[in-house]
Amino acid sequence: MHTVGTFTFETAVDARERYDEVGPAAQTVVREVAKSMSFDREEYDERVTGDVVETTRDALFASLLTVRVGTKAEFEEWRASYEGEVTVAGHEAVDNVVWHVGPEDEAVAATFQNEEDAAIATLRRQAFGRLYRELV
Repeated sequence: MHTVGTFTFETAVDARERYDEVGPAAQTVVREVAKSMSFDREEYDERVTGDVVETTRDALFASLLTVRVGTKAEFEEWRASYEGEVTVAGHEAVDNVVWHVGPEDEAVAATFQNEEDAAIATLRRQAFGRLYRELV
């Protein structure tokens, strides 16, 4: 088993604070991408909306969530000791699982066979939608 990512939260307040901290980075990313696309001031003002920056912030936040990657047996061992609710997506007949533990006694998991990076990316989007969207 191994872990990827950097964001793990003990409380919803911790998650909100980290989400707020990602805001300036999201604005910088959007500005630099627009610059690399040669947006002039008028096009920038027209196309770079608050929704664009918010979507970037959501994606940055989600992409940094800590995800555990392990075999089905390792996941089941962890799950047996976890007292919160776990939502699992995927098929039972595969060998591997990725999971993220949220701050409110809730976790999400997804099964996968071979594509670890894709599973991690998918799980992070699910974790953001299920565990964090309403919190932040």
